[in-house]
Amino acid sequence: MTVEINNESGLEADSTGLVRLAEFALSQLRIHPQAELSILLVDTDTMSAYHEKYMGEPGPTDVLSFPMDELRIPADDDEPPIGLLGDIVLCPAVTSKQAKENGRTPDAEAEYLLVHGLLHLLGFDHAEPEEKAEMFGLKDKLLARWDAERGTAVHGPSGTTPRPGTGPSDRTASSQARTHPAG
Repeated sequence: MTVEINNESGLEADSTGLVRLAEFALSQLRIHPQAELSILLVDTDTMSAYHEKYMGEPGPTDVLSFPMDELRIPADDDEPPIGLLGDIVLCPAVTSKQAKENGRTPDAEAEYLLVHGLLHLLGFDHAEPEEKAEMFGLKDKLLARWDAERGTAVHGPSGTTPRPGTGPSDRTASSQARTHPAG
């Protein structure tokens, strides 16, 4: 599995941790080991420009996902297809702000958003209650496994009031590029 990350945000971020989480989550989801993913960390001006261009919405957002080959999680007895997953764009400045609002660390918030973006690349959405339950349930499962892998308890279930350092927030998604809007 190839996961590339480029930090153009001007802020510190745990790039190694994000790559490891992406590799872990994709492995758990049985995505082909030769699949490719790109993660880009950008500043608020760049994210605002992307948000406006691709979503038609002003201001920065925390994460955008741009699927390429529309890979999907394979059925248990199917071979996973090879292909390009796509690009995930994260904005650490927005992530840090949301982390404070949600009582989490910036790293925990970034991990939550990365998995959220990955699931959007794999065709998941949360516009409808059933979709949301499926997507957030899978996200919770992946983050719980990630915590177990590292011997931590950083992430709580989606939709709960987070304890400091735990639990994701709930935002809305959109169509062409998948987004998880800020504030």
